[in-house]
Amino acid sequence: MKFRAKIVDAACLNQFTRVSNMIAKLAKTCTLRISPNKLNFILSDKLASGGVSMWCELEQENFFSEFQMEGVSAENNEIYLELTSENLSRALKTTQNARSLKIKLTNKHFPCLTISVELLSVSSSSRIVTHDIPITIIPRRLWKDLQEPSVPDSDVSIYLPVLKTMRSVVEKMKNISNHLIIEANLNGDLNLKIETELVCITTHFKDLGNPSLASENTSQNRNPEEMAEVQIDIKKLLQFLAGQQVNPTKAICNIVNNRIVHFDLLHEDVSLQYFIPALS
Repeated sequence: MKFRAKIVDAACLNQFTRVSNMIAKLAKTCTLRISPNKLNFILSDKLASGGVSMWCELEQENFFSEFQMEGVSAENNEIYLELTSENLSRALKTTQNARSLKIKLTNKHFPCLTISVELLSVSSSSRIVTHDIPITIIPRRLWKDLQEPSVPDSDVSIYLPVLKTMRSVVEKMKNISNHLIIEANLNGDLNLKIETELVCITTHFKDLGNPSLASENTSQNRNPEEMAEVQIDIKKLLQFLAGQQVNPTKAICNIVNNRIVHFDLLHEDVSLQYFIPALS
């Protein structure tokens, strides 16, 4: 197995750093999948056991000026490795005003992802800062558990409001309840609701719009006013909202009634799917 890549464009480097910071906020450890065309950051907790799941995809051509990899074999030309998310995020904090970033799969008494950052000094000469991030190579037999999640047909899909606004609302609600109900319909209405023995509080968002394809697939059998809902752990939702740093051009919430909520964030060079299961 071999892997080496290089980023020289400042905007690409900043975006890659933001993605890394986001992953560190969403998962303590994650899987990095390296393929010829894409990088994927994967969190694959068992939804049935109450864990969240994540699939973040980066098109390599949108980030890297150089990209070379050889997978475990010609038939399985991929590399799966596990790393501590914070280690990658911490290494990339040194990239501010960097001239370039190199990433390489190495073995220094143990498998590493080596990050080399070329920095400009005051004298305009450059210096190299190197970080060796310990990794675990994931064997081929375990890859089947790390594939892109299959997305169940949603009862309602709706565009999200500004994520900072939504985060502010949820932060206030978490002081009252550990549970949150998300409900939405095909008329573009989204409600965030908490219910306790003493109080019921609902925040309403109107006219958000529904993705056209999702609406067409469900509108034949569903009253546009009818709400689909899911009750989730409010801390898991807040962790997701607090971790966002990619400034998505589209943010969609897909509700599978009483089972799961699936968030789909789209940027021109990054996509993120995030799944939170319903509370049993």
